[in-house]
Amino acid sequence: MTVTVVGGGLAGCEAAWQLAERGVDVRLVEMRPAATTAAHATGDLAELVCSNSFKSRDPENAHGLLKEELTCAGSLILRAAAETSVPAGGALAVDRVAFAKAVTRAIEAHRRIVVRRDEARALPDGPAIVATGPLTGTALALDIARATGAGQLYFYDSIAPIVDAETIDRAVAFAASRYDKGGDDYLNCPLNESEYRAFVAALLAGEKVAAHDFEEAKYFEGCLPVEVMAARGLDSLAFGPMKPVGLCDPRTGRRPHAVVQLRAENRERTAFNMVGFQTKLKWPEQTRIFRMIPGLERAEFLRLGSVHRNTFVNGPKVLDAELRLRARPNVRLAGQLTGVEGYIESTAIGFVAGVALAAESAGRPFTAPPPTCAVGALVQYVTEGPLHGDFQPMNVNWGLIPPLGEDVPKRDRRLATLERARRDYGRWIASVMESVTAI
Repeated sequence: MTVTVVGGGLAGCEAAWQLAERGVDVRLVEMRPAATTAAHATGDLAELVCSNSFKSRDPENAHGLLKEELTCAGSLILRAAAETSVPAGGALAVDRVAFAKAVTRAIEAHRRIVVRRDEARALPDGPAIVATGPLTGTALALDIARATGAGQLYFYDSIAPIVDAETIDRAVAFAASRYDKGGDDYLNCPLNESEYRAFVAALLAGEKVAAHDFEEAKYFEGCLPVEVMAARGLDSLAFGPMKPVGLCDPRTGRRPHAVVQLRAENRERTAFNMVGFQTKLKWPEQTRIFRMIPGLERAEFLRLGSVHRNTFVNGPKVLDAELRLRARPNVRLAGQLTGVEGYIESTAIGFVAGVALAAESAGRPFTAPPPTCAVGALVQYVTEGPLHGDFQPMNVNWGLIPPLGEDVPKRDRRLATLERARRDYGRWIASVMESVTAI
């Protein structure tokens, strides 16, 4: 049996490698250079079209833990990154040309992988993994839309920042819902008039991310960047996502001039979403400006905001626990199509999709990685979604990983969570290696 992998980016190459290393014949379909996109410049597999950074190496950072887990699993992408790395302090960065060529050589030299340069215009009929990324071709995107149902495929993401709950100043932020509707589902960061005016001025002056050549600067009214709303008038935010109606600041006994509402992102309430704060501000600017908000002066951001073109499905609605399309169970999705952000996150989903399909091809059961590790937390996010149901793409972060059940002092929680992740992942990857024999 031959498995088809559509898409020669990071996720597709990782999926193909994991399948081939487990004795499965793979047809890897990549449209470049026969057809290309406005973002790509070469026909190499795994071409990086944005940054050359894969983020932190530090395992006490969730990005570092994810790299550690994939390296342990024999990831092709992490191996190539290590071989082509360039100095970047505590981050893993690569020579993008050398990196793409290293991945291309490895894939093309594998005796179980055949690379076909052609554009896939529809979902494959046989067992397959589709990992065509944020710039999926129009014909294939339409076929995915038909398979998933109307409204389950998105072409732009609109992401608000997420704050680590432990870094919110609870002496300032108070729990309440507007007009007492919803109990204490929200935390509210109150601003007086002078604080509000200074905040709006900073939003308007902040440095923005320029649109890529392949993006149009058009937004839906329901997901406008916060700075675009602010530009419509000084009071537009105070009458929009920052409206204080129905709220009373317990410190003053009065209604604030404006509030920033934070909504629990997960059941454990370890992470809070900044409601209505999708933004095109550059990431350092977001950190600086959003820390002007009372209660967020020392905030640590698990995810920062963005608005950009990104083809992805509503994973919790259309994917099962093994990343299969519910409507087409012969097809798994991987990479950014599933609703993850980032190079290594895409690689991780490609890895899991490849291992799961290898197990299926061998007639063996597959168990998803536990959510207590970084890989498992990502899989759980794209297949189950956040608490409030508003699914948007996500980078790996500690807020995705369930908190420790035992009473652990705050200063020891990160290390204890890391130790648990390593233990649980080690058991899982050992069982995967035993159940799916590598060649």
